[in-house]
Amino acid sequence: MDPETARKVTSSLNYRFEIGGEPLVIAIAQDAENGDVLMTAFANEEAVYRTLTTGYAHYWSTSRREVWKKGEESGHVQRVVEVRVDCDKDAVLYVVEQEGGACHTGYRSCFYRRVTRDGSFEVVMDRVFNPDEVYR
Repeated sequence: MDPETARKVTSSLNYRFEIGGEPLVIAIAQDAENGDVLMTAFANEEAVYRTLTTGYAHYWSTSRREVWKKGEESGHVQRVVEVRVDCDKDAVLYVVEQEGGACHTGYRSCFYRRVTRDGSFEVVMDRVFNPDEVYR
């Protein structure tokens, strides 16, 4: 998307959530191939802008207080096929082609655990990479 159109889009969003003084929207990544939810995060205006203009998912790190490109360190990038906005314009859905795993723990999705009837968490996916080898 061209920069002018991207600024028009980003300025129309409702950055209703705030962490550390940074106005944010919720950002959800969904696998374009099968519809699986891969991860949730936050995005500020600049992160959404970079996503729209580069075609790669960008988010706001609430701990580092900076915009980051998903997969910048690991190589597990998210190529954005489509961006959707919810009815309140306070959440964005990045429909992505995921390279490798979306979760920093080594799984394709951050939602790799199921809550069982006894309240425990059961791992329901296999790891797709070893985080100790990727994040050195």
